[in-house]
Amino acid sequence: MDTTITTPEYEQKFESFQAQINALEALVSKQKALIEYYENQFLMLKRRQFGTSSEKSDIDIQQLNLFPEPTEVTLPDIDETEDIKYTRKKRKGKREEDLSGLPVERIDYKLSEEERGCPECGETMHDIGVGNVRKELKLIPAKVVVVEHATHSYACKNPECVEVGGGTPIIVKAESPAALIPGSLASPSLVAHIIVQKYSNGMPLYRIEKGFQYDGVVVTRQNMSNWAIRCVNLYLILIYTMLKTFFMKESVAHSDGTHTQVLHEPGRAPQTKSCVRIYRTSGCSERKIVIYEYTETKGKEHPQRFLKDFVGFLHTDGEEGYHSLSSDIIIVGCWAHLRRYWENLLKTIPKDKRKGSDAERGVAYITKLFLLERKFKDLSPEERFQKRLEMSKPIADSFFAWAKKLAPLPKSPLGKPVHYALSQHQYLENVFLDGRLELSNNRAERSAKKYVMGRKAWLFSNTPDGAHTNSVLYSIVETALENGLHPFYYIKFLLETLPRMSTNDDLQGLLPWSDSLPDWCRAPIKKEVAKCA
Repeated sequence: MDTTITTPEYEQKFESFQAQINALEALVSKQKALIEYYENQFLMLKRRQFGTSSEKSDIDIQQLNLFPEPTEVTLPDIDETEDIKYTRKKRKGKREEDLSGLPVERIDYKLSEEERGCPECGETMHDIGVGNVRKELKLIPAKVVVVEHATHSYACKNPECVEVGGGTPIIVKAESPAALIPGSLASPSLVAHIIVQKYSNGMPLYRIEKGFQYDGVVVTRQNMSNWAIRCVNLYLILIYTMLKTFFMKESVAHSDGTHTQVLHEPGRAPQTKSCVRIYRTSGCSERKIVIYEYTETKGKEHPQRFLKDFVGFLHTDGEEGYHSLSSDIIIVGCWAHLRRYWENLLKTIPKDKRKGSDAERGVAYITKLFLLERKFKDLSPEERFQKRLEMSKPIADSFFAWAKKLAPLPKSPLGKPVHYALSQHQYLENVFLDGRLELSNNRAERSAKKYVMGRKAWLFSNTPDGAHTNSVLYSIVETALENGLHPFYYIKFLLETLPRMSTNDDLQGLLPWSDSLPDWCRAPIKKEVAKCA
């Protein structure tokens, strides 16, 4: 049998085998890339589930100087790493300072006349003063009292007056305050307590209901929900509207968003996620305003509608919906969001391989910018603007030039932070346009976290009215806290004052930053004044 293979047949089979080899090599390469991608995803999810959420950086900042710079810039020397630690220094007299605003109840412990006899000679001993004073805090639980508003009526028995009245005596009633909500047991203090418990302390209504039951008081969660909605619709919506009016006069603001669930939205399934957007003033604003707005969807038309009268700078994350706003609004990107992408990548790399990696270099660039911001925090906006152009902008320019040269695959682990950096380039660079701007949008994220923590407790809203009420009450409570007010006393003051006001009265004296508010509305805690940037 002749098995000789001619040259053309050999070349044909060789080409076939070579094609199969190339296909297998391409398949192996693709599978290796997929394995690497899934391994990184697994490590990232594992870290998110079980790791810490701290954003402190433990890399050596000086290692960045070991790399050749893509542009010739002189980077500032920074001898510190960004290690965010909170140390509590005990000051002398700190306890006395903390207790100085509280009433004091003193109990003196003395010996009786019989006990004062000297154990040696029997003579009566003299009081030589107090050896030591031990202090403790005593809590007096809240007390619920039924208040009966009895309005007396007065009639004139003079026959002449009866005759003038056509046989009916003249009757005059004493003045009494109108009910907060007609036909209900709600009082300003009771509703203020419910609002603060839910929107400041994160207590769902069923737990507040249980707390009332422990004190022998029957207040159902349905009543509490109805009272909150009625008080918003009748009174507190006026304050909320005023907050939005003053917010539109600002020129620097922050915005963020989070989801919420509303069970009975018309035409939508109960599982459908709705949205709550947060709009708040920046650190340089004289008026501290935090506004929450409930919307059925996350569509870009909602921020467009809300911000139609706003002109200035708006700090946001990378959400595309903000990029279609009016040209009067300049979007400022968030460098903290960008750093998280690089941090997540860095922590998926084994520790022995992090040194000198692209992930470590990316983190080092951004960390340098945040370290410089620490040095600039006490400067005026004008001075900070100049220092940023002189020291920070060259680092940012060097970072973007370096990121462009990496050119990783879009879906690779390195591709995500690089793509985010380059797609957000123009917005991230806008921080250098004004010294009042901030390097991150963390200010809005902190306000969003208040809503998120509450949502974990009460889970959802039953109706759109309830979701809208949540937005109004969160706005008033958080704005009150930002302005150093005690939320319970402030809301109680509003619910006592607003029902007595006419439509022509000026509401500006009731706003949280007003000097005309009574002193008892202000919190005794000394709130640190937020610094610009």
